[in-house]
Amino acid sequence: MDLPHPGLALVPRPRELRPRPGRFRLDSTTRLRVTPGTERAAALLRSYLAPATGLRLEHADDGTVVLALDAALGLGAEGYGLTVGAHGVLLRAARPAGLLRGIQTLRQLLPHQALSDRPRPLPHWELPAVDITDRPHHTWRGAMLDVARHFQPASYLRRYVDLLAFHKLNVLQLHLTDDQGWRMPVAAHPRLTEVGGWRRESMTGPAGSDRFDGRPHGGSYTRAELAGLVAYAAERGVTVLPEIDMPGHVRAALAAHPELGNDPGRRLDVWTRWGVCENVLGVGDHVLDFFRTVLDEVMDVFPSPYLHIGGDECPTVEWENSPAALARAAREGLRGPRALHGWFLARIADHVLRAGRRPVAWAETGITLPVDCAVMSWREPAHAWAAARRGHDVVHADHRTTYLDHARGPGPLEPPAQPGPVVDLPTVYGLELTPEAPDPRLEARILGAQGQVWTEFVTTPEHIEYLSFPRLCALAERVWHPTPDWPDFRARLAGHLLRLDALRVPHAVPPRPPAHTAV
Repeated sequence: MDLPHPGLALVPRPRELRPRPGRFRLDSTTRLRVTPGTERAAALLRSYLAPATGLRLEHADDGTVVLALDAALGLGAEGYGLTVGAHGVLLRAARPAGLLRGIQTLRQLLPHQALSDRPRPLPHWELPAVDITDRPHHTWRGAMLDVARHFQPASYLRRYVDLLAFHKLNVLQLHLTDDQGWRMPVAAHPRLTEVGGWRRESMTGPAGSDRFDGRPHGGSYTRAELAGLVAYAAERGVTVLPEIDMPGHVRAALAAHPELGNDPGRRLDVWTRWGVCENVLGVGDHVLDFFRTVLDEVMDVFPSPYLHIGGDECPTVEWENSPAALARAAREGLRGPRALHGWFLARIADHVLRAGRRPVAWAETGITLPVDCAVMSWREPAHAWAAARRGHDVVHADHRTTYLDHARGPGPLEPPAQPGPVVDLPTVYGLELTPEAPDPRLEARILGAQGQVWTEFVTTPEHIEYLSFPRLCALAERVWHPTPDWPDFRARLAGHLLRLDALRVPHAVPPRPPAHTAV
């Protein structure tokens, strides 16, 4: 297959693209016509282009680059139409979100040097003439970043948002709490970050290893940092989805507040190991009230219509040996202590719903979630379709196709990764979002898909980006365009990698291991 012109090697692939003769030249005389309702998009375009090109794109009523809202366009909330000709550029959308998607296409049409954050003095820049009509196939196009296992500063999260937006991904899920760290500030319970935000060392091998690095690790965000991130992401059309994991994956919270556990007299540290910890929340009313308060503060900071309440990997051995948990199960008429897992999540989900939000939870075998709870299916694709049949909205997150902390490929040069199958680029692109037998009712329940970067073995931004790209390019295309075409994607990706280079994304060279010695 012939490689497409680099300027037309767009990722994700637009629904319709028709090359035209000619090119449009941008230079210091180019002006932007900013029509009502497009001010936010215009500001974003200027902020993206100014560092490398120096172009100011000031407003003029007769500007040759026009941004316009057109309610009659008929391409949905995120669709857009883009026309580039020799004498002008017209970007139209029915809604502001569509303009934001079109701006990312404009960026990709420019020479890749225009993506740099360093000045690239050229007398002019050119766009290939083209007609594009575009809209997404799925509304949920996400990436999850685990900042609980290894903390990353808010400044880096902004860069990650920009990389997601560049690929028209629109959800950043932040995994803010786990056994190994609590990153979410809660004014009513400051010990959650003061104590739960730090561990004395970290395991350096896989779960069950006896190797540790001997170095304290921790950190947490301020409300101002998270509110700033939410605003920054919204300007780029990305929703930040917070995850507060429960009733398992809570060892950091128990270290800060032992009274939340099943043995209040026991003092625990923030977990230094990987794997599944058997320490889980107790099921008393005071525990539910505590986490309702936590979620109220989370919802104050994050306006996302969804809130992730975790729900995965919850051992029940403590409940099976707790008189209080056994009494709760009997009092609630449950089959036994194992049923407390779903009971707990239902109580938390109800609180989220009463606040006007939609709860999201990881699908788990044997756990039935309230039907108003959206489901992230990570264990088995069959779980996704079973949830859809029960009436749940579903996000595909199968660990065999979307867990980007698994190795990109075989070989000794690959950095440490989760044990399990290799998740290479063709595997991610092969993500299946339709049932084996066509069923429009089930397909309508599929919100989209999401890539996951768990960070047990991932300590640096460079490692995060090496794992994310280009695999997130593949996922972005599969949730944007309804028809997969692997050979065409591979051809376009060759040109797109030049853009990743310009953005300084280390997609090709494995990162160096951390500069410390295991003890």
